[in-house]
Amino acid sequence: MYRRWGDVGGLLADVLDAAGDDDWQPPDTGSLQGDLAALNHEIQAALTAQPPIVAALIAASFRSEQADRAQRRLWEDRYARCEIIVSRAVRRGELPPRTDARRLLIAATAPLYHQLVLLRTPPDPHLPDHAARTAALAASAGAFAEPPPAGGFPGPAGPGA
Repeated sequence: MYRRWGDVGGLLADVLDAAGDDDWQPPDTGSLQGDLAALNHEIQAALTAQPPIVAALIAASFRSEQADRAQRRLWEDRYARCEIIVSRAVRRGELPPRTDARRLLIAATAPLYHQLVLLRTPPDPHLPDHAARTAALAASAGAFAEPPPAGGFPGPAGPGA
């Protein structure tokens, strides 16, 4: 092991990098809330699988710079892949056009990580749907909308209208 990876962090980095070399795509249920709920159910299943490999990899990444960098690359990849959920919702008219995909995705999935990884609570079968519904409602109300570009007009009629 030490000849190939140098230490456990090197091994973990390889495992995490390999996880990004898959063809996984986020679910497409036809609605924002459905997509977020399906994503959350996948996350909950991964975080509660036995043995708890995903949770162990997350925890181990805090102890190794090499594993931490690999973990960050994996998260960047997953968030980039999941941006399509928000793009589809914008095209369907469910969300404002300038919705910040990353902020919405974090809001939708964070309750699962918080409950299952940080607090180590038993899985709640209702949490994936509840977190998705809450985030979708907030997003549809504009909670994750980016401000207009600098120099943009405040409304359809322009300044001073």
